Amino acid sequence: MDMFNWKKPLTLLLVIAAFAAVEVANGQSFNATLKKAEQGDADAQFNLGVMYADGDGVLKSYVDAAKWYRKAAEQGHAKAQFNLGNKYRKGRGVPQDYVEAVKWYRMAAEQGHAGAQNNLGVRYRYGQGVRKSFKEAVRWYRKAAEQGNANAQWNLGLRYWNGQGVRESSSKAKEWWRKAAKQDHAKAKRKLDRIEKEKKLRDRLPPERALERLER
Repeated sequence: MDMFNWKKPLTLLLVIAAFAAVEVANGQSFNATLKKAEQGDADAQFNLGVMYADGDGVLKSYVDAAKWYRKAAEQGHAKAQFNLGNKYRKGRGVPQDYVEAVKWYRMAAEQGHAGAQNNLGVRYRYGQGVRKSFKEAVRWYRKAAEQGNANAQWNLGLRYWNGQGVRESSSKAKEWWRKAAKQDHAKAKRKLDRIEKEKKLRDRLPPERALERLER
C-alpha cells in the first residue's frame, strides 16, 4: 500500500492549489470591479456592494456594502436601492431606520422592482416608516404579485382571506396562494393543504356538524 501513499499529499496539494486559484481570481475580480466603481459605474458599485455583503473576494463588511449600494442607488440603480432599503430595515451597516428603508424601497418599487414593491407593501401592512394602511399594502402587493413575486402572492392572498384592504374573498385568496405554491412557497403550500384537509373532514361530517365547524 505504501506505493500509493504519495497520492494523498498530491491530492491535498491539488485542492490547495485550486482554492488558491479561486482566491486569486476573486481578488482580481474585486480589483477590476473596484476600479470601475471608483469611476462611477453604477453596476460596478452595486456589484461591489454585493461583494462586501457576501465577503466575496474581500473581507465581509456591511458598512462598506451599504456605502457602495448608496452610490449606485443615488444614480437610480433599482437593485441597489432595494438592497440599501434592506440594510436600513435590518440595521446592517447603517442604523436601523424604517423611514429610510421605505424611502429606498419606494424608489426601487416605482421602477418596477418586485421585491421592493412587496417589501413596501409589508411596511404599509405593519405601519413601519409609514402610516399603516391595508389599502396601500394591497396596492403594492398586487404590483409585485402580478410580476410573479411569490411572497407578494402569499401576502395578497392573506389580505383577501382576512378582508383587509380588499373585499373578503376566499376564492381569490386561494387563487393567489396557488400561484405562490407553484413557486414552492412553503406557507402557501401548507395553507392550501390545511384548507383541503378541512374540506375533506367537513365532507365526512353530518351537515349540522359541518356547519358547526364552519362557524367556529
